[in-house]
Amino acid sequence: MTLATSSTGAASEHAGSASPTRVVQRICPLCEACCGLSLTVSGTGAHARVIAIRGDEQDVFSHGYVCPKAVALKDLEDDPDRLRHPLIKRDGRFVEASWNEAHAEIARRLPPLLAVHGRDALAFTLGNPNVHRLGLGLYVQRLLRAAGSRNVFSASTLDQMPRQLASGWMYGHPLTVPVPDIDHCDFLLMLGANPMASNGSMWTVPDFRGRAKAMRARGGHLVVIDPRRTETAAIADEHHFIRPGTDVFLLLGMLHAVFDQALAQPGRLGEFLSVGDSGIEALQAAVATYTPARMAARCGVPAETQRALVRRLAASPRAAVYSRIGSSTQRFGTLNSVLIDALNILTGHLDREGGVMFPNAAAFAANTQGKPGVGRGMATGRTRSRVSGAPEVLGEYPTSCLAEEIETGGPGQIKALISVASNPVLSAPNGARIAQALRRLDFMVSVDIYLNETTQHADVILPGLSSFEEPHYDVSFPQLSCRNHARYSPPVLPARPDAQSEWQSLLRIAALLRGEPGADLPDFDLAAFDDRLLADDLRRQAAGVPDELQAAMLKALGSAPGPERLLDLALRAGPHGDRFGQKPGGLSLDALKAAPHGVDLGALQPRLPEILRTPSGRIELWPMPVAAELAAVDAVLLEPPPDLVVVGRRDVRSNNSWMHNLPTLAKGPERCTALLNPADAARHGVQAGDRVRLHGTAGRAIELPVTLSDEMMPGVVSVPHGWGHDQAGARLGVAAQRPGANLNDLLDDQLRDPLSGTSVLNGVPVTLSRCV
Repeated sequence: MTLATSSTGAASEHAGSASPTRVVQRICPLCEACCGLSLTVSGTGAHARVIAIRGDEQDVFSHGYVCPKAVALKDLEDDPDRLRHPLIKRDGRFVEASWNEAHAEIARRLPPLLAVHGRDALAFTLGNPNVHRLGLGLYVQRLLRAAGSRNVFSASTLDQMPRQLASGWMYGHPLTVPVPDIDHCDFLLMLGANPMASNGSMWTVPDFRGRAKAMRARGGHLVVIDPRRTETAAIADEHHFIRPGTDVFLLLGMLHAVFDQALAQPGRLGEFLSVGDSGIEALQAAVATYTPARMAARCGVPAETQRALVRRLAASPRAAVYSRIGSSTQRFGTLNSVLIDALNILTGHLDREGGVMFPNAAAFAANTQGKPGVGRGMATGRTRSRVSGAPEVLGEYPTSCLAEEIETGGPGQIKALISVASNPVLSAPNGARIAQALRRLDFMVSVDIYLNETTQHADVILPGLSSFEEPHYDVSFPQLSCRNHARYSPPVLPARPDAQSEWQSLLRIAALLRGEPGADLPDFDLAAFDDRLLADDLRRQAAGVPDELQAAMLKALGSAPGPERLLDLALRAGPHGDRFGQKPGGLSLDALKAAPHGVDLGALQPRLPEILRTPSGRIELWPMPVAAELAAVDAVLLEPPPDLVVVGRRDVRSNNSWMHNLPTLAKGPERCTALLNPADAARHGVQAGDRVRLHGTAGRAIELPVTLSDEMMPGVVSVPHGWGHDQAGARLGVAAQRPGANLNDLLDDQLRDPLSGTSVLNGVPVTLSRCV
């Protein structure tokens, strides 16, 4: 374990400067790359402000890399549209309110509603920022437990749920996700992923360009399969087009080629693989009819290319196959994720240096807890949604079920909603229906820093602190990182005296829902309530430890309320922790505070079989629910391919919809355009710069300008996600200047992967016409 320390936090007087300045370190919270930053801060106390942002060259993980989003953190801090005080809706209009007034309004309206209609009358929507904010990530779980409602909806079913479900079934835990060991890889095959723009997704990999360049410099190769010659494809050694939505056919063809060419050589993995209906023989029999030649006709990747890729994969000692959102947001998203892992397993590249490996996170990783090598596994469908009957996955229902659960009367109908950093009106299919449904709610609370397309429907909005005013630790992403590390950022700026952290808002509502005495009163002792919950957490984690020792451990965590004590507990009890003094030199929050550039925990290491948490203690190579999907695959194979389909597009400057309101990221050329192959443009009588109308199968249409490029595969049009900032009621001044069009308006909210509940966002048929 290597600690990087520095004295850069000390104040210094710059020549010619009227105010003292200091340089502090900060983890960027805007995307999965989690880059380390160096911030120059001028002034002290209430007058302190950030005047410069650059990459932290001493950061143990990102080594100085930074993308444009990091610089925009200052825009976010200064954004006049960012909410700084609670809002309450009075007579249809929002007015600023005090925190006591806001919580009193919640206490007046929410408990009586639940007393009449039951706990399931309250629903939750959770957005991506929940995994980018320490307080949100930890305290939203306290809120959900206190609520006791089964109606939870999150961005997971618009993104990564197939990957998590596949991991849960195959390895026993949804965050046991194998990621490419890119720093040692020599052959990387990538489907439906664009890490040059995303900096990784379910794979935390800052400076992908630099790491890919290093891989190629040592003789490695990068191959990208995508319907667009993306930014990642542009730097690859090879790029192959694929028809959107047909990844399943390519993967089945490649697995057939593995067996047909006698390339199935799992090596040491063989002793960890399941047998019988979920083993290698069952998989081989299942793919027997999906020959590369048959699959090529549907996916567009030639049969010989499929065979050649498989031969290269099997022949490379250090190789990996990686896929992401393009493969997940399809009808067969979960099946795709299982097939990807099967390719890595059969060619011997799982849990092997240079292949795909399992990170060993310092904190909050459930797959490092309990008995190694065996567990309960993952069950789904413990409950089903009331209207569509969609199975619960990880305690959630599909976001695309939200509107119908509000609209449809009867027992269990959603009457109230708490949205936490969530904007489903823009991010989910058929957002207009969701917006209409939100208007029907009896009560809605939003925990959010913006009055946006979703929160405009709330009755109370509770804003949080800025990123500079909060401590930060990445709860989820070290579990997905290409190198093991631990980093912590203290607050950069002092919080305003009248401000409240998001975790405090969530905890106050949780106390109300638990019926804590006095939770509806202004003088409720939130710190004492937090203390009790922390003590409960410690008792669960230290079961069997004598009471006096538990008391000493609790005292060692300190007295400051909030997420930092939960972090300290997780670090100390984690695989690299100090075990409350039993393991000298181990991690604790104090150790991270003493290492502002982070703690390097080393390269990824083999973790089988201890990582497994399946009941059998083996890898379930071919889970039965996935095997049953092949009947639906066969049915789709009989259908004629559509003439034109739409796919999403990600830009490094606009990871989420709210980033469109930051001037640094919003400036430059218009990004919300339809990207179209010139041959398709000629077929439709369209020229560069024209406006086009796209019609979806659900009967809705959007209009936007067209850009012509041969980087698009013929028969495919690409539209970026997260746009459509033209709705009255939202206060996003910069975004409204170039609102763009919302891709999700084209999409059918009834189309989803039935296993994971994930919406089908890619490969959806559309028709195109030129606007007159």
